[in-house]
Amino acid sequence: LANAKNDQARAKAEELKQKAATKAADAATQLDAAKAAAQPKRDAVAATKEAAKATAARKADAVKAATDAKLAGEPVSVYISRSTQKLYVRRNTHKPAPDGGGEVFDTSIEVPVTIRNPEQPIGTHIFTAMAKSATGLRWSVVTIENGDEARNALDRITIPQDVWDRIGPTALPRSSIIISDEPLSAETNYRTEFVAVLSDQPQGGFITRKPTAPAMIASDDGWDNGGNGFGFFYQRDPYVQPANPRRQRGQYQYYQSTQPMQGSWW
Repeated sequence: LANAKNDQARAKAEELKQKAATKAADAATQLDAAKAAAQPKRDAVAATKEAAKATAARKADAVKAATDAKLAGEPVSVYISRSTQKLYVRRNTHKPAPDGGGEVFDTSIEVPVTIRNPEQPIGTHIFTAMAKSATGLRWSVVTIENGDEARNALDRITIPQDVWDRIGPTALPRSSIIISDEPLSAETNYRTEFVAVLSDQPQGGFITRKPTAPAMIASDDGWDNGGNGFGFFYQRDPYVQPANPRRQRGQYQYYQSTQPMQGSWW
């Protein structure tokens, strides 16, 4: 009798086990079917997200292109700082400032640059495009401080090609470039081009400004005298000399070449 009861219990347990296994198999089948049914929806969601990203990227590119096209007729102002190793661009949008104080300047271009011998002063140099010429633009330069020579200052700077591709073709008379040892002045804002601070003047020439501490910048010995992007200004020419080689503080120089040059900024 006891053996019979045990056999019945085992049979019952085996039956329950088989039923549970069958239910588990059915549940797994249903789960797989549900996953398969949901996969197209997940794929559609992923595709929608990717499409949204692509649309946003195209929109950003379109806005960038539209901005560049709108500003193409505006003189470009460039500021290059040895202290921050950056190049800044300003172009007038002619949009009224929100506070009514003048017009807003475009500030969308701010990129790092490479400066050879960054631990050495570069001086303050202001290049101004005076007029168009057969080879590009005729530039004047004013050197304010006793830093490096203006042409040497240009030669020390390497600018990313994509930046030149954006601003180079739009250079017009009244465009300007400021090269400075100083960082971008706090007096520069969305309503201004650039406010240049003088390194050799007490407090930079501003009564409210503290003197700038000497910049501690690591030197890069990787300079190989390769192209630095300033081919937009002039063609490298060992015979180029200032029209007046005796530079005095704050004196204009007009660079002239003794050899024919291809069309360029310089």
